[in-house]
Amino acid sequence: MSPVAEHSSKSPEHQRSTAHPQDADNKPEINHDEHDHEHGFAWLDVARVLFVALAAAAVWFHVWEPFHRVSVIGLAAALLGGYPIFKEAFENIIERRMTMELSMTIALVAALTIGEFFTALVITAFVLAAEILEGLTVGRGRRAIQDMLDFLPQTASVLRNGDFVEVETQSIAPGEVVLIRPGSRIPVDGEVLSGHSFVEQAAITGEPMPSEKSSGSEVYAGTMNQAGTLQVRAARLGKETTFGKIIEAVERAEHSRAPIQKMADRLAGYLVYFALGAAVLTFLITHNIRSTISVVIVAGACGIAAGTPLAILGAIGRAARTGAVIKGGIYLEALGQLNTVFFDKTGTLTMGTPTVAEVEPAPGTGAETLLAAAASAERGSEHPLGKAIVRYANEHGVITEEPVGFRYEIGRGISAFVGGEHVAAGNRNFLESLGVEVPLDRKANATKVHVSRAGQYAGLISIDDKIRAGSAAAVHALEGMKIRVVLLTGDTSAAAEAVANELGIFHVHSDLLPEQKTAEIAAKTRSGEVVAMLGDGINDAPALSAATVGVAMGAGTDVARESADVVLIGNDLMKFVETVRIARNCRRIILENFYGTLIVDTIGIGLAAAGYLNPLLAAFIHVASELTFIANSTRLLPPREKVRASGAQVAVSEG
Repeated sequence: MSPVAEHSSKSPEHQRSTAHPQDADNKPEINHDEHDHEHGFAWLDVARVLFVALAAAAVWFHVWEPFHRVSVIGLAAALLGGYPIFKEAFENIIERRMTMELSMTIALVAALTIGEFFTALVITAFVLAAEILEGLTVGRGRRAIQDMLDFLPQTASVLRNGDFVEVETQSIAPGEVVLIRPGSRIPVDGEVLSGHSFVEQAAITGEPMPSEKSSGSEVYAGTMNQAGTLQVRAARLGKETTFGKIIEAVERAEHSRAPIQKMADRLAGYLVYFALGAAVLTFLITHNIRSTISVVIVAGACGIAAGTPLAILGAIGRAARTGAVIKGGIYLEALGQLNTVFFDKTGTLTMGTPTVAEVEPAPGTGAETLLAAAASAERGSEHPLGKAIVRYANEHGVITEEPVGFRYEIGRGISAFVGGEHVAAGNRNFLESLGVEVPLDRKANATKVHVSRAGQYAGLISIDDKIRAGSAAAVHALEGMKIRVVLLTGDTSAAAEAVANELGIFHVHSDLLPEQKTAEIAAKTRSGEVVAMLGDGINDAPALSAATVGVAMGAGTDVARESADVVLIGNDLMKFVETVRIARNCRRIILENFYGTLIVDTIGIGLAAAGYLNPLLAAFIHVASELTFIANSTRLLPPREKVRASGAQVAVSEG
């Protein structure tokens, strides 16, 4: 029976947690508060239950009863066997917390007082057995997370100074080249330099089939190399790996408290007060002490108090297995109530690797001149559109110059001096703000980058960005869940409408600056809507922070990932859909436990007060209902995966 009052740990009330512990060994850990109410399986607990059960049998058969009205065996066994219950009840009194242990203690003392020694012992045995089963169930939830650590290899063979040296995995340095042999776990996040293989990465990305890896592919720590040999340059280690982030997020979620969990604790406390009040009223009306004891015993709230955090822990663990890192229970709860999703376009709904479709110079300007000016100005740009222009120019042998005085205006465009001339490239509004007259677009189905030289319009470059596979299915799935989908983009209205029409999005806001995106989202959250924002770039960071839940694509920028509350590993938007489904299932299960407990307790208290339940039957109903609701919460726990033992070594060479 778990304590139902609020724990003393602080709750991160919708705070953006970006802590990255910098331990010396940088090794992911799962730490559990030693004061957490977790009994687990211990032989001493089993022995205590057997002791109480044997004592109950002795009382039933009247073994050694030197006193007429008092069973020495019964009294001694109740006090010794019930010690854990009495001890926790006493601690709760000192801390002024109302828990089921306290109400059970009252019932047991009352039963002993009226000479119901057998009843007291059976109730004690029921409660102690329930403690063991509850501990095993909750422990399974924590082991499901702890088991994830087994996916990381503990040692590696490092090639240093021409010799292989067996070292601990955390001693691998970034930049070293790791040799991954067939059948071995990958110890780092990194990029494949050479080799060809298939990697089983379901535990990280949720992909059911092994993923093919070759030069340039990204691999994740904790995944299993299957067939070939790979050489991987280590990029992230320990807690900085995707795997480490998953463990850190789940650990944070376990120790943080979502609002619904606080509500569960309050409801559990109210149930205890209600049961005690009903017991007093029963005694005043009926003067039947057995009915009064039954009223106290039948009410159970641990299915709520223990089942709620277990459901949250299981849901976050399951989401992590499907490829979404949720940074706290508060965000899981928000996803379960989601009613609006805002999508950025470039890099989220589209591939984020735009390509030049057409170069359209203005009259009097050659195509190569236009391209050279734009590509030269964009050489210092990190924007995907700028990179696409530079890449296209290089592919076509266009000579570019180093820009001077490069300036980037977020969501608008860039400007720089190229060969002494001022060159600007960006959207229509940007060039018009510089006093450049921009003609009307002839096409309405592509992103346009307008270019000016020396204050004169030089032409435009049309850029296409392919729709990401799975975007249409994700939009359709969200609409099917009655979630409103909105496209927010800084792109032109024509380009935005073209993408929206292809994906079936009915709400579009285009030509937006980053601050306008943020304002749009903030307005929705202020109106009471539960809003999620999906994005991948630096431009999206303010909008991610303004949303109820900010969701970053795994291939996005570091700024976006740090600003987000949920990070998708990879770029499959269906992972977000599945995460929303998991969150909704979690909320539904918690509410099932809420309503189920209220119904069972209300009916049970009524029957007990009317004399239809004796204390033994009341204890059985109490324990059975609690375990049922706790078991209901375990449905969300991720399935346990066996870690395949492998004798293959992981060799590392300095690179």
